[in-house]
Amino acid sequence: MPVLQQRHDPPNAMETTALTPLDNILDLLLDAVCVVDAEGRYVFVSAAFERIFGYAPAEVIGKPMIDLVHPEDRALTLRTAAAIMAGQPEANFQNRYLRKDGEVVHIMWSARWSGADRVRIAVAHDITALKRGESMRLALHAVSEAAHAARELPALFEQLHRIIDGVLPGADLLVAVDDRGDHRLRFPYMGRKHAAGPVSPAMHARIATVIRTGQAIHAETPAGERTAHWLGVPLSEKDGPIGVLVLEYRDKTAGGDAKTLLQFVATQVGNVIERAKAQAKLQHLALHDPLTDLPNRVLFRRRLDAALATAAMRKTHAALLYLDLDSLKQVNDRHGHPAGDLLLCEVAARIRGCLRENDVAGRIGGDEFIVLLDALASPAQGRDIAERIREALTSPFQLPGHQLRIPASIGVAIFPADGADSDSLIRAADRAMYRAKQSGGNQVLGTEEVGVRSVARR
Repeated sequence: MPVLQQRHDPPNAMETTALTPLDNILDLLLDAVCVVDAEGRYVFVSAAFERIFGYAPAEVIGKPMIDLVHPEDRALTLRTAAAIMAGQPEANFQNRYLRKDGEVVHIMWSARWSGADRVRIAVAHDITALKRGESMRLALHAVSEAAHAARELPALFEQLHRIIDGVLPGADLLVAVDDRGDHRLRFPYMGRKHAAGPVSPAMHARIATVIRTGQAIHAETPAGERTAHWLGVPLSEKDGPIGVLVLEYRDKTAGGDAKTLLQFVATQVGNVIERAKAQAKLQHLALHDPLTDLPNRVLFRRRLDAALATAAMRKTHAALLYLDLDSLKQVNDRHGHPAGDLLLCEVAARIRGCLRENDVAGRIGGDEFIVLLDALASPAQGRDIAERIREALTSPFQLPGHQLRIPASIGVAIFPADGADSDSLIRAADRAMYRAKQSGGNQVLGTEEVGVRSVARR
């Protein structure tokens, strides 16, 4: 049977009667029928070719078949074509083509060689949707695995970008966060497009809209011959949106898949953030006093050990203050423990207000506080800060329905004169505090003054 010759132009009324019934039948098929000569040029394609590949039949007749094949698949395609021409029919060969609009399509071919006509006859079945569905399933699983194993968010974002790129080649990912609620966006991850420059005002506005509404936004912008797609989905915690995941891509057929994938990624990232915050909260609780939120004994000891090691290396002074409230028991007995707890919180706040940026205060007992004064200009500076704390605590505390005074006894130990390590320094400051309390309280004593009454006014 002679090979069908492709008609380049629509037939007129007289030509219609000359069409073979086979032409009409082939044009009704959803799969594309292609005929390629021994030199690899198209001699016939059915109507479905344009739906699948984007080219009208007249645009490809006489053109090399290999020019439409994805560059990465051309070598395999030529080898398979040679095998078919050698008499080995192929029923399930898969490769990728580039559509006229630049999109990638996945094709499954069945083909055979007609020796009599010196042509390859092949049927192309578009499996792009099937491949994308398979890629989506694998991507969703990979996202879930990555999120479950995540230890650090920056590394997770990079891994998620690679997973997304496997489904939407060339897609760019950007992460914007407003977790402080101050309407100032941070960008913990910026993909290839934005890494070298600032985010545009238009991008800021879209992101702000997604955070404010909690709804995904899809926008299209012209970008040369192809449209650029912008998709932003909210990144949420249990209390609402804290940021946005932005995906920029060009595949116009990927809209539904892109949104499904990005929303799943956002959910997984939100879970990771929630988990990280929960872990941070547990760690914070383990190292801080639950009432005053000051470092507890464990954390304070770590800070003290580190500060003394630095001071020893740099040959600088540090001071340790041991502070005991003089009348907390009377407050609890007279006004109740809730008033005492509130008073302790106010005491902690006043102590913090007297410290420098690198100083550390901790609560180590019911009415006992401890303070590290790091990198002192001189030992006298430690005593001056201790006096400042004592004076701050002598001012009345305004509590609901009460005005209370709660003076304190403070012992001061200086590194390295009073102790070369944490234990000896704590013991020295504790002894000085105890003597200050025995001497009537509301005073500051250094180790050199143990046994000598402080001149501080009560």
